[in-house]
Amino acid sequence: MSSDRLDHPHPAAGADAATAQTRPGWPEVGVGLLTMTAAVVALVPFGGLGLDPVVYGLIVAAWSGLAGLVGFAAAVLVRIRSLAAFGVRRTTWRWMLVGVAGGVVALVLKAVVNTAIVALTGFDANPQGMYYDAAGGGLLPLILTILFLAVLTPIGEEFLFRGVLTNALLRYGPLVGVLGSSAVFALFHGVNIILPAAFVVGVVAAELMRRSGSIWPAVAVHAVNNLALPLLVLFTGATGPVTG
Repeated sequence: MSSDRLDHPHPAAGADAATAQTRPGWPEVGVGLLTMTAAVVALVPFGGLGLDPVVYGLIVAAWSGLAGLVGFAAAVLVRIRSLAAFGVRRTTWRWMLVGVAGGVVALVLKAVVNTAIVALTGFDANPQGMYYDAAGGGLLPLILTILFLAVLTPIGEEFLFRGVLTNALLRYGPLVGVLGSSAVFALFHGVNIILPAAFVVGVVAAELMRRSGSIWPAVAVHAVNNLALPLLVLFTGATGPVTG
């Protein structure tokens, strides 16, 4: 199979007619990431409106998923119309369970990484405080935070970063595809304490997408990790530490 085709190490898990589709490439990557960046920049003015912290947190939580979906839609419209070419295809319950397990592994690994960073540097500034504000605003804001962070955001970001970026970079081999896309994903979270945690989640998600041939196990990894934040608020009333 040529390098510009989708490869599926486990054909039974997700291979179908889409194996003949051309991979997304640099045009899709460029358009998708630039569109998401523009969507994120459009959110900046909301920070100066003096909104209630709960309302602002909910807007940011929803926007992160919507920005990813807008970027993905723009990438799809460049030239490739088959969603299967981006890994958006059915998978098995077994792979979804593997995705959940991978999410738990990533959650533990990034907790270890964050703890080590804080211990070594003393840097523990939390750039995601607005999410804690949203989740701690009452029952309805908590439910909306869970929906935005654990459903909408994983779908939007995984479709773009794994569906477009990882699939595009896999033409250069698994190492470049998995690690390269995870590094870009981490950088999009900012140069802060979230960066290494995002990289860990990205590696686990990208590898499971590569092996399963489907985006959905990667979405499961991301969902498990994002769900940890509102659940932490629910059960402990926490306003930190960073969960990634």
